[in-house]
Amino acid sequence: MSLATAQTAVCGDGLDGSARRAVLSSPNGALRAPVWSGMSHVELLLPGKREQTKAANRLAILDAARDVFGEMGFETATVRDIVRRSGLSVGAFYNYYRSKDEVFDALADDGARRFKPILQAQSAKATDFESYLRAAVTAYFDFVAAEHRAWPVHAAEGEQAPRARASPEILAVFEEVRAVFASIMGRDLSAKVDIDFLAASCIAVAREIGDRMIERRPVDVPAATDFVVRFILGGVPHLPRVEG
Repeated sequence: MSLATAQTAVCGDGLDGSARRAVLSSPNGALRAPVWSGMSHVELLLPGKREQTKAANRLAILDAARDVFGEMGFETATVRDIVRRSGLSVGAFYNYYRSKDEVFDALADDGARRFKPILQAQSAKATDFESYLRAAVTAYFDFVAAEHRAWPVHAAEGEQAPRARASPEILAVFEEVRAVFASIMGRDLSAKVDIDFLAASCIAVAREIGDRMIERRPVDVPAATDFVVRFILGGVPHLPRVEG
């Protein structure tokens, strides 16, 4: 998450200033009629258009949050900063998210959804543990470096991004790694280890080193990858073996 440019068009409808639209909220928070500037009548949103508007609003908030978190750091950034960058109202923001932490979780879920097919492409080519590990870690670090390119430049010294919750999207990435490890390790009777622990530890190491990697300038993906791979490979031979 290269960082996306913030979307400033109201409701993301792509209209110019002469046809600017404001979306009103009913008392229960549901979207109702848009008012077109220069028009005296009110035109109702069709169901399909309403869903498109909701999706555009969410996208505007997430794109704005990426830029704001990158420019100011997560701790310094506020909901109002995100709202100003998005072009939406405070009320519109709270129709979708309750806090900046919830926005961060949504960004993490979005990243996990986009990273999963990249990881699956490496899984399809996996033939042995070391080559898969190196390819998967490289792919992850490349992805992280692109997503957070601006973060460490502007964040306060020592500030780190908060840890995302274990959502279904993030758990799906874990399951992908676990499945490949199970398949590869299953071919070698001498390499029978606890797959859950192995997958969890590999992901944890990659995440921690990835966090440190993006704090440095220049970001060195090959060096970070080599460290992780050598660290994990050095430990696997000493892991206790399991039966079955």
